[in-house]
Amino acid sequence: MGNASSMLTQYDIEEVQEHCHYLFSQQEIVALYNRFCQLDRSAKGFISSDEFLSIPEFSLNPLSQRLLKMVDGLNFKVFVAFLSAFSPLATVPQKIELIFKVYDVDGKGRVTFKDLMEVLGDLTGSFMSEEQREIVLSQVLKEAGYSRDSPLLLEDFMKVLCKPGVTMEVEVPVD
Repeated sequence: MGNASSMLTQYDIEEVQEHCHYLFSQQEIVALYNRFCQLDRSAKGFISSDEFLSIPEFSLNPLSQRLLKMVDGLNFKVFVAFLSAFSPLATVPQKIELIFKVYDVDGKGRVTFKDLMEVLGDLTGSFMSEEQREIVLSQVLKEAGYSRDSPLLLEDFMKVLCKPGVTMEVEVPVD
C-alpha cells in the first residue's frame, strides 16, 4: 500500500476501512485507490500538494490553499482518512473537526478571531469588507456566548456549529 503501483489486498482494504471508521465501502476504497494512483503520477506512494490540486473539487475551493497545508505528502491511508470527512456518512462532528482544522490557521488547537477573519476573507473575497466581516463574526460569537477575545477550542467550535438546523454540505463524490 506504500507504493502506489502495488495492488490493494483485501487486508489493505479492510485496514483502510477501519482507519476511516467505515465511512467508505470496500468498493469505494478501491475507487479511491484508483484515483489515488492516477494522482500519484510518479508512483511515489504519496500525493504532493500540486498533484492534489489537480482534483477539480479542491482546486476550485476558496480554501484550497489551507486544505493543501493539511494534505501535502499524503499516503493512501491518510488520503482516505482525510476524505472521510467529505463522505455522506460522516457525522456533523466529524465534518466540524475538519472545518476546525482548516480554521486553526497556526495549528495550535484553537481558533482565534483573527483566524476566523482570515478564513472568512478567503471565502468572501471582495464581496465583504473587513469591517463587515468583523461585524458578522462578532455577532455570531456573541450569539454563541463568546467574545472576539476568547479563542475557540474544538469543543467550543462544536458547540457553536452543532446547533439544530445546521447542515454540513461538505461532500466529495467517490466515483
